[in-house]
This record gives sequence, C-alpha cells and structure tokens, in this order.
Amino acid sequence: MNEMELKYGCNPNQKPARVFMKEGELPFTVLNGKPGYINLLDAFNSWQLVCELKEATGLPAAASFKHVSPAGAAVAVPLSPVEEQIYFVEGVELTPMSTAYIRARGSDRMSSYGDFAALSDECDAATASFLAREVSDGVIAPSYSEEALKILKGKRKGNYLVLQMDENYQPGELETKEVFGITFEQKRNNFKIDRELFLQNIPTRNKAMTEEALRDLIVAMITLKYTQSNSVCYVKNGQAIGVGAGQQSRVHCTRLAGNKADNWFLRQNPKVLNLPFKADVRRPDRDNAIDVYISEDSDDVLRDGEWQKVFTEQPAALTREEKKAWLTKMEGVALGSDAFFPFGDNIERAHKSGVQYVAEAGGSIRDDNVIATCDQYDMCMAFVGMRLFHH
Repeated sequence: MNEMELKYGCNPNQKPARVFMKEGELPFTVLNGKPGYINLLDAFNSWQLVCELKEATGLPAAASFKHVSPAGAAVAVPLSPVEEQIYFVEGVELTPMSTAYIRARGSDRMSSYGDFAALSDECDAATASFLAREVSDGVIAPSYSEEALKILKGKRKGNYLVLQMDENYQPGELETKEVFGITFEQKRNNFKIDRELFLQNIPTRNKAMTEEALRDLIVAMITLKYTQSNSVCYVKNGQAIGVGAGQQSRVHCTRLAGNKADNWFLRQNPKVLNLPFKADVRRPDRDNAIDVYISEDSDDVLRDGEWQKVFTEQPAALTREEKKAWLTKMEGVALGSDAFFPFGDNIERAHKSGVQYVAEAGGSIRDDNVIATCDQYDMCMAFVGMRLFHH
C-alpha cells in the first residue's frame, strides 16, 4: 500500500487528508486504531529520535511526543527508588524498554498527558502494561510481543493506535515540504551525534567530561534535533528533565526548560513524596495536584480548601525558602541548545538548575562572554559546531 486516507488534517476542517509515497510502499503498518495527521507527524519524528538515541548510546530508547515536539525522551538507565515513586512504578517489575519509556514520560508527566510514544526496541508486555494505564494516543515500535499487542488492543475501547515501523526503511537524501502552495526542498538532516562530537572542542577551563555527562549530552542534542526551534534541553540520568520548545528567544527556552527541570527535582522533595493522597485519586489528578503544590500559588490553594479534593488532610505548604534550599542540591545536570547561546544569561539561568555540562553550536560574537560565565561556575562546555534547527 502506498497511500492511506486520514480522517482530516491538522484540524477537522482540513479535508481531504492523506499520506502517500511517491515511490514504493508506506514503511509502516497499522496494527490497531486509525491514525490521524498529527499522530503520524509525532510518530515519524519520534521514531527518528529513538533510533538515533539507540544507535548513539547502545541503550533502548523511548520518547513521549506532543504536537510534534518531545515532552520527554530517555534511554534505559535503571530507576532509583525515589524515581520509581515519582513515576508511580514502585514494586513493578521493569524491563529495559519499559524503563526507557517510564523515564521519557516522567520527564514532564503533565505535558505527556495524551502523548504519542516511540520505542526503539520491541514493545514487551511490561511496556504495554505501563502504556495501558496512562493517557496516551498511540505508540510506534519496530515490533510487539504477542502479549503486548493484546494488552494495547484493549486500550481506549479498542481504538488505541498501534503502529509498526519497518526497521529497514531509509528515506531519500532530499525531503520536500509545501507551504502556501510553494514546495521547499532540502537535504535531510542526517548530522551524526555521538560521544566524539563533545570531545573535539571544549573551550572552558574545565574539560572533564564524564561518561555519564557524554551520555546525557547525547540525549540532549538528539532530543533537540527533533524539537521545534528555538529549543533547549536539560538532561539528568539519561533522560530529558526539561524541554523548552518553539520559543522566539533562546533565554526564554532556557527559562522554560529550567522551570520544568526544577519541577522534576521538586517532585523528589520529601514533602512531595509524602503528600497524603486519597486512595482513589487517579495518577493524572495526582500529577496536577503535585504541580499546584510546588507552584508559587500553592499557599493560596491550600488556604482556599482545594486540598480536600485530593488529600486526606491538609498538607503543610512547601515554602519558597524550602524550595530554594532544595534546588541547591540539584547537580550534575547536562544542558544542550540547538544553536549558540548569544549571551551569558542563559548560563546564569542554567546554573540555578544544577547544570554542570553544556553543549551548544558555538560561533556567537559573544562566545567569550558565554565561556567566561561557564568558567565562573566551573562548568564544562563543548562547542559542537553545528546548528540543529527543526521546523
């Protein structure tokens, strides 16, 4: 089959809609459900991301996509007991593939609500079971175990979208896109990102790149390669913990992603871990309640009695001073940018979220200022010499 009709395009009024191949057959198979236009945009962008992560790290990789940008991406690094708690998988038997997706979704659980998942390796029963209990629109993977497919076919009243991608498919060197009746053509972005990229040009005084830092910078930059620009990504423990996408100002990307990274770390605060949730509160509602609890206006929410909807008793507020003190413990974070940092203010903001390792293109007329700011905080920064804009 070289063509597939879709319900509609980006919006219900955009009909007719289809996907098709100019030559050859479509390189994917629909095993369950019916794909939409945005589903497939998410699927094919995320598929490229996880394949590149797997190739660069040798680890199973996963991504959680929303609106053609990753809400999270990760490789299969074992979870700590605290991470198991904040991702709601305590006592659950995990596999490398399920661990990668749990990390990817755990990057920003609120943004991952209703995501499209991508898996670099076969979807096993453990991964399918986790997907089945979360709010998700679909998944793409190279294959599915018999038990996994059975689990997924029972999700969303049998309408959960399950796509199988041909692992051997390779697109042509040139890609086209039409805007306002005008066709654009460019060479596909096949720039390779691996550990050696971050060792070739380290202009900072601190040149000590650990293996963990190299892994995390790989995750950051490959994630950015498939994130709408401008974009910045914070990474810790093999997973994105904050993605800032589609902002016109780079420092706004850095702030947005930094705030998400801070929220990820604040979820690990003992007060948050011990919130007295009612037994029947659903995971999405817990995520929303935690987000409100750690926000600036949590005192007002608690004072207004909103806590009674989700908690068995009124929890003590997490004060601004407590949050500030907790965030000082955040360290060893890696930061990637899809283009150069034009000012040192990006580094100043990154420092507040525990960033120790940085990767960016380099080439700004203010590189000296950015390097000096990194040196001020003893950061190790790599210039990768390549912009990674994605639109």
